[in-house]
Amino acid sequence: MIIAIDGPAGSGKSSTAKAVAAKLGITFLDTGAMYRAITLKAMRQNIPYTDDSALGRLVDGTVIAFEGSPPDVRVLMDGEDVSTLIRSDEVTKNVSDYCAIDVVREALVAQQRKIAAGLPVVCEGRDIGTVVFPGAEVKIFMSASVEERAKRRQKDFEAMGVTKSIQELMGDIEVRDEKDSTRSNSPLTKASDAIEMDTTGMTLDDQVSFIVEKYYSSSTLK
Repeated sequence: MIIAIDGPAGSGKSSTAKAVAAKLGITFLDTGAMYRAITLKAMRQNIPYTDDSALGRLVDGTVIAFEGSPPDVRVLMDGEDVSTLIRSDEVTKNVSDYCAIDVVREALVAQQRKIAAGLPVVCEGRDIGTVVFPGAEVKIFMSASVEERAKRRQKDFEAMGVTKSIQELMGDIEVRDEKDSTRSNSPLTKASDAIEMDTTGMTLDDQVSFIVEKYYSSSTLK
């Protein structure tokens, strides 16, 4: 059983997916964290997103793993805990460029499918229901207003000691949406059989309850 949660930046995918996995007692696969980890490593090594050859070697030589149980899941890159580092403003601004590269996406999608093989999984991203797991039994497309998403991002950054205005964050999100929706490889799009959920004004508990209900009412469990 796979629950695929897609949606734009700041729509609440990660928090919700973790909480759903914890509620159901199943595996949480944070695909976005994998792309962020590659972005972090590439930036550390001063590899531009335009250098396909170098990125291909970097991805092939990188081990990404997850430790812990949701909602307390840690992201390890080559054994280093990068859970906080991959959420930095710099990585957030650059991840769309790196994750659009074919050699990066192909390698990470293969890893994601390997991790999920034979397991009940909750995973989130931007192409989970359309590309990574098109046969997922439950597909959710999360959305929220740009202002709501900016407010959530602001809270995330404040927790890291970073101050950014709502206006600045709204601008960042709009740029990210444009990049994610127009990239040639696996653009952000709603799967034809996905259930849309506008999370504007919804609490985390509301979001989790909605998805858990869809999980239990899916045809495969009847």
